[in-house]
Amino acid sequence: MLLGSAAEAVLVGVAAGVVVVAAGLWLVSRCVKIVQQGSVGVVKRLGEFRAVTQPGLHWLVPFIDRMDKVDVREFPMTGDQQAVITKDNVSLQVSATIFCQVIDVKSALFEINDFALAVDQLSRTALRAVFGELSLDQALSEREMINSRMQDHMADATAKWGVRLNRIEILDITPPMNVVQAMSEQKEAEQHKRAAILKSEGEQQAAINQAGGRKQSAVLEAEGAKQSAILGAEAQQRVLELQAEGQRKALELRGAGEAARLEAIDAVAINPHTLAVLQLRALQDIAASDNAKVVVPYEATSLMGAAEVLLSTLRNENMSGDASTNGSVPPPVATPARPPRDQLPPQD
Repeated sequence: MLLGSAAEAVLVGVAAGVVVVAAGLWLVSRCVKIVQQGSVGVVKRLGEFRAVTQPGLHWLVPFIDRMDKVDVREFPMTGDQQAVITKDNVSLQVSATIFCQVIDVKSALFEINDFALAVDQLSRTALRAVFGELSLDQALSEREMINSRMQDHMADATAKWGVRLNRIEILDITPPMNVVQAMSEQKEAEQHKRAAILKSEGEQQAAINQAGGRKQSAVLEAEGAKQSAILGAEAQQRVLELQAEGQRKALELRGAGEAARLEAIDAVAINPHTLAVLQLRALQDIAASDNAKVVVPYEATSLMGAAEVLLSTLRNENMSGDASTNGSVPPPVATPARPPRDQLPPQD
């Protein structure tokens, strides 16, 4: 019996010790709080806001103080796809991610019940409002503008909750299949149009280049012909100048020769009989021409008389020579009678 009662006493003591230890641990857990880095603790005393504690070990008054931990790091909120309608009545499926951060712990806990849920619901309404002001083309091409508008639309409301929106990113925009097909056809038509425009511009530029080449070729040919004509004219002018210079020098030399000959003739006494014979030969050459028209001046009668006297003299000399040889006397030579003055041809 004694052993049984002792064992029961030991068991009771052990149980009491365990209870005391458990109570002590529970009391310590209520009194000591550890706040991790990246979070802050909000101490409430009897339900009233007391203080905001920074990361580390903090002591609380048991059964009076209570601490709530709030994560102050930036966190993303990814929503599911939701349907929005654009300005031109096109339905789109849009999903976005919001990057926000608690900057005022007191406001985040006491100004709204659940700030994460509130930001999510506000982002949905802002998304519908922003896309409702845009056309389909703007919604598909201007994501940066959509992000900025959504952030401006939500900034005032979230600032009151102690939450700051750092940025908003549109993840995906999915239009209906018929709209996608129409956009594909439109894009293909635009590509064909651009290709046709580029081809026509290329042909136009090629035609312009060819015309410019022909123009330059024609200008160069014209300049070459002009230069050739100028050089030919200069060469012909030079030839004419040289010919004129040669003719001038020839005339000068001929004139000098004629002058020298006349001076020589003037310096020599010419026999009248020789001059008469030369004049008769000149008249004979003129009369021998088929197309010559001989006009005998009045002075030619004296010339003919002198020629007859010369011929008579030559004949007499020949006959005297023959007579001296044969011993006979030649017959007298008849002297032509001078024609009357009124029968002479008029003088030129």
